[in-house]
Amino acid sequence: MSLDNALTDPEADIAAPGALLNRVDRAAVFLMLLGDDEASGLLSRLAPDELERLGAAMMGLREIEQPHMAEALADFAGEAAREMLPMRGRNDRVRMLLDKALGPARADSMMQRIEPDAPPRSVELAKWLAPGVLVRLILDEHPQVIAALLLLIDPEPAAEVLAMLPLELQTLVVERVAKSGAISQAAIGTLDTLLTQRISATYGTAALMLGGPRDAANLINLAAGEVRNSVLPAIAERDAPLAERIEEELFTFEMLYQLDPMSMGRLLRDVDNTKLVDALKGLPEPDRAPFFAAMSSRAADGVRDEIELRGRLAKSEVAAAQKAIVETARALADAGEIVIGGGSGEFV
Repeated sequence: MSLDNALTDPEADIAAPGALLNRVDRAAVFLMLLGDDEASGLLSRLAPDELERLGAAMMGLREIEQPHMAEALADFAGEAAREMLPMRGRNDRVRMLLDKALGPARADSMMQRIEPDAPPRSVELAKWLAPGVLVRLILDEHPQVIAALLLLIDPEPAAEVLAMLPLELQTLVVERVAKSGAISQAAIGTLDTLLTQRISATYGTAALMLGGPRDAANLINLAAGEVRNSVLPAIAERDAPLAERIEEELFTFEMLYQLDPMSMGRLLRDVDNTKLVDALKGLPEPDRAPFFAAMSSRAADGVRDEIELRGRLAKSEVAAAQKAIVETARALADAGEIVIGGGSGEFV
């Protein structure tokens, strides 16, 4: 049943004629029939007043007999009949549940059985890799394998990969592309296994992970309108730590490179000079240019000298300094004094 409906209904504490329990009590019984993880997950989404109301109902229930449980389940079934479970995201949710129940290895195997037409992870990741990276991964493979990969990625990067291959290999690959028909799922699976091994060996298993707070933040940064102001509060209601991690990624130090000189100058007025030196110490000279462009020549030369004189810094010290500057920029952006972002997805 929908807990929201049960807890926001002003008459939910009144049992209907012929009913054993009111709606709040039925919701309480239903929750007590769930496993601990499922019940706590639902409770975490409630507002304090809703949680108090439902918690009081759970504490106030006497012996819960079979007719009470049947009534609670029937109420759930009635609510479900009026709602719809969206298809979007179903694959990810099933994978998450299987990962939790079986572990990653067995979950992967089960997903391949129940979702045979799903694009393999590594093949999908290959579409995002630069052509030069792909060439290094597949250069010593059979021409048929290379041909299959080129047919599965977009034409432009496929053509770049082809151009980077040795001439004799180019001929063999193009010949096999011309003769190829439909690529079987077995062949795609073999290619996926190969790419998984090569990517893991070259870049580590973390390279196979897609998504995460940074990707979510990038989507928000690029989206038009007030996506940030509507999406993040909604996520925070369900998962406050996740919303905080996305929020941290929305303002990245790299975004400061795009500030115009006036905004950069305003930011630098509030930045401690030692923090600035530490933050710039970890950057190549081209990335320092937007900061120096907002200073006088004398001030920029002074900062350059301090960077040269600064001793060796741990990466963590550089990251801490950059984070402090990002926090200052965030505060100025929230106050409307500078603008971070650009294009139709701009936010202030």
